[in-house]
Amino acid sequence: MTLAKVAAEAGVAPPSLYKHVGSLAALRREVAVIAVEEITAAGTSATVGLAGADALRGLARSWRRYAVQHPGRYSATQIGADPDDPADAALREAGTRSVAVVAAALQGFGLPDDRLIDAIRAVRSGVHGFVMLELGGGFRMREDVDRSFDALLTMLTAGVEALARHEGTPGDGNGPDRLGDLPGPATAGRPAPLDDAPGSPGRHEHPTPRRPR
Repeated sequence: MTLAKVAAEAGVAPPSLYKHVGSLAALRREVAVIAVEEITAAGTSATVGLAGADALRGLARSWRRYAVQHPGRYSATQIGADPDDPADAALREAGTRSVAVVAAALQGFGLPDDRLIDAIRAVRSGVHGFVMLELGGGFRMREDVDRSFDALLTMLTAGVEALARHEGTPGDGNGPDRLGDLPGPATAGRPAPLDDAPGSPGRHEHPTPRRPR
């Protein structure tokens, strides 16, 4: 996206755009906020009244559907907010709401507080990777792509269930050692890095959601 292309689509001269946006970066930020809010709303609608595996599947399918219908805006959801830039406040807030929707969808698995971020990252990474391959024309074989996506969701569900059973805990010999990538204990109430949901959860900061007791 460039200001020249936006001006051409709008039928105005590029200098006229500066009456509405300060820069290309500001325009991209505004698009990102809108896109994150849209995909968050889609995920919310897709998970109402669902829990556990059903909620995970509903959420993942809503992400994929949004990406296929709006590939450009889906790409904008990957723009991360600068935690130190006041201009990114709206994008940080949108990202925080996005992560909260994912956390709520996964609560039904009974995950321990300190594995919630791991689960969010794994689900997001799996769905995003599949979607980007699909959008890029990476699935050209005859086998049904929808069936393959369902297989991915089955695998992701099994993985989240394993985390809920405390399998693959860092340092137990069944998973990677903690290398500083994970947030501090959720019970300490410290902010955790938001690289965890569309809208770029990954680079904002937010309080780690806690599982109801």
